[in-house]
Parts: sequence; structure tokens; C-alpha cells
Amino acid sequence: MKNIHFELKGYTAIVTLNRPDALNAFDYETLEELQKTVEEIRTSLKARVIIFTGAGEKAFSVGADLKERRTLAQEDVKRNIYKIGEVFTAIDQLPQPTIAAINGFAFGGGMELALACDFRIAAAGTLMGLTETSLGIIPGAGGTQRLPRLVGQAKALELILTARRISAQEALQFGLVTSVAEKENLLDECFKWAEMMHANGPVALQQAKFAIKQGMNADLQTGLQIERKAYEVTIPTEDRLEALAAFSEKRKPVFKGK
Repeated sequence: MKNIHFELKGYTAIVTLNRPDALNAFDYETLEELQKTVEEIRTSLKARVIIFTGAGEKAFSVGADLKERRTLAQEDVKRNIYKIGEVFTAIDQLPQPTIAAINGFAFGGGMELALACDFRIAAAGTLMGLTETSLGIIPGAGGTQRLPRLVGQAKALELILTARRISAQEALQFGLVTSVAEKENLLDECFKWAEMMHANGPVALQQAKFAIKQGMNADLQTGLQIERKAYEVTIPTEDRLEALAAFSEKRKPVFKGK
């Protein structure tokens, strides 16, 4: 693929937005390539943790490709909005844990991609924000819904209605990012988080993520039922028996994701 680069390192997949000259902005071709990549990842047995990042030194992604937008008819703009929403929802719903390695500017749709991931780890000095209202539009790929669920309604209103750009350190204080690392150590920090998850059962990771995400949109009693059903999925797995054997034998378990 031209605009999306995929790499597998052990059980960690790295998906890189590969348009550095355009600050990794999303045109329609890039969205189609990203959608295809995500669909392939969804059923992969080898990719147990997914890292999303941007190529180059400047940007994670600055969002929609405004040069392309100026050439589009209104119906094509709607097409792009539907597509980016679909793709980011697919990322949000990936069964595997996901990490956004925010290596540079993350504005608009770029910030919304990060919000669709489970963890956000940002390079020190990075600026980010949902800046769409400064362009006369609103976040249209999940930003108005995912941000308040993450940082609360008041802070989401502040950030979206002012279109303010915030630093990685501010984002950390708000709970918007998980951690901040020096830029040269960003991927190492992401891999450290990935390795902590790789030490655990892959099926358990996916079922725990499913229970949390589905339960957050339900009342408590429904959420408890979701949790119970997700737990039941882990009972017949080889990984659960391996963990019991490893505990008995005083060694680390070797999980196979089965």
C-alpha cells in the first residue's frame, strides 16, 4: 500500500500513516487503505497488540486533507465523512488492544484516530486538539462522543468549542493521554506497554476489552451479564489451563491465544 505501512514485530503490529509530506492527512485513498488494513488485522492471530503512528518527524496526523476537500463536491465531502467514521469505529471495535503513538501534531481527524485507540502515548512537546470549529465545522469522526466519555463533558466542551491546541503534558493532566515520552523513546515506551499486555492471555485481553467497552454503554446489571458471558469465553481455552499449570510449576505461562 502507498499511504499505509504495516509491520509486524513479534506479536505487535505497527500501522503507520505514510503521508509525511502531507503531515499524514487523510484523503479518501488513505482512508480506504486504512480500512483494508484494519479489516485484515481484526482476524489476525499474530497481531495481539496494535500500534498506530505517523511517518516523519512532524505529525501523527493533522486530520482531513484540506487540499483534497477544496476540490470535492458536497456529496463527496459526505462520502469522506462517512468513510472516516466507519474506519475509526472499526479501529475502536478491534478485539486487540490498540495504542496511538502520537509522534507529532494530532489535530482534527488525527486526534479522533487517537481517541479511537485504547491507549494514547504522546511525544513530549507534541500539540494536539479537536480544532474543527475553527474551520466552521465540528468533529465528525467520533470526537464529540469519545472525548467527553474520556475526559468528561465540561473539559470536552472547553476543548472543542475553543478549538484550543494543548500540549502532551496538559493532555496527560486531563487523562487524555496515558503517558508522555521523549520523542526518541516514544516507540520504545509503546512497546513497553505492549510487552506488559503480551505477558497476559490474548483471549483474556480481548474479552476484558469487550466487557469494558460494551459494559460502558449499558446499565450496571446488563454490564455484569456482559462480563459473565465474556468470562465464560475464557473457561474452555488452552491458555487458562496453561496459566494454571504454570502457576503450579512456578514458571511463566506460554500463551497461544487458544
